[in-house]
Amino acid sequence: MCSQENDAIKQGKLLLDKGDFDEAIAVYTESISLDLQRVEAYCWRAYSYGKKGESDRAITDYTEAIRLASKCSGAYYNRGLTYSEKGCHDEAIADFTEVIRLNPEDAEAYYSRGGVYGVKGDHDKAIADLTEAIRLKPKWCQAFHGRATVYVEKGKFGKAIIDFTEAIRLNPEYVNAYDGRGCVYSDKGDHARAIADYTEAIRLNPKHADAYYNRGCAYREKGAYDKAIADYTEAIQLDSQNRHAFYARGNSYGKQGDHDKAIADYTEAIQLDPQDGQAFFARGYSYSEKGDHDKAIADYTEAIQLDPQNRHAIYARGYSYWKKGDKAKARADFTQAEKLKRKEQWAAFVDFFGKIFRFFKK
Repeated sequence: MCSQENDAIKQGKLLLDKGDFDEAIAVYTESISLDLQRVEAYCWRAYSYGKKGESDRAITDYTEAIRLASKCSGAYYNRGLTYSEKGCHDEAIADFTEVIRLNPEDAEAYYSRGGVYGVKGDHDKAIADLTEAIRLKPKWCQAFHGRATVYVEKGKFGKAIIDFTEAIRLNPEYVNAYDGRGCVYSDKGDHARAIADYTEAIRLNPKHADAYYNRGCAYREKGAYDKAIADYTEAIQLDSQNRHAFYARGNSYGKQGDHDKAIADYTEAIQLDPQDGQAFFARGYSYSEKGDHDKAIADYTEAIQLDPQNRHAIYARGYSYWKKGDKAKARADFTQAEKLKRKEQWAAFVDFFGKIFRFFKK
């Protein structure tokens, strides 16, 4: 590589460091025009396109780099990352697999492939890859965190806690590991430990909206509604598009009997997601508690349209019809709700005995 080519690569990297992606692309394009075989220039231009969010162009350049240098593991790896960001999971896995073939000791490739397997729901393969990444880099806290997350998806909460704890031991300031472990403790009903972990995550990062939201949920489960509302409010201030926080705060206001504030929050949640049937159902309940059965019926009806199997909304609408004196519509809803309940019970019965049958058939 001549001095001029070296200078072009260095200049492009300086522009990338400044965030001037267009100029970096121009420099790498000029370098390629002088030498169409410049693998490094294709790779760096691809990286620049990726930073701009132009993933298709990035993939095109990485592909050209691979055509010119079929053993360029870096091009395969970065193309795999780009495919993963696009949601092209099979293509990403193929690229990471090629990196591993070229370099079986590449921990990052195992880690990244494991992450894609996890997104695809292939948890066993994800755990196998993340375990290999940990074997290759035993002090890599992110790999422990990643495997813990997959264990959560599999319902292996004990193993998840062990991995989250190891990630924290390796990096005591790993915010997401505290938040993740807190979520597992919450799922196990250990809200005191969950709150302690969320609190530590917030101490480390006071702008961690998810930690405030999650701690709010833990407080709500403990019946500490004032503290829950305070945390949901903080989460909303940090992320005004968090419809879950509006819904949860509305629920907490409802538990306190403040249905006007609950309705306001449910309305905000519905505006953020008009397909949220649970928000319509919850707002309907608050209207019903205020004695405004016409609005309650309208919300319950919307919830039922979004989910015709929602027997709770059907029953609640029947109750509001009954309170309005429309006994015929009330009975129709009660009858339909009871049919759905029996259907659910039968499905649970069949599933239970199906599992027993499969167990004894082994």
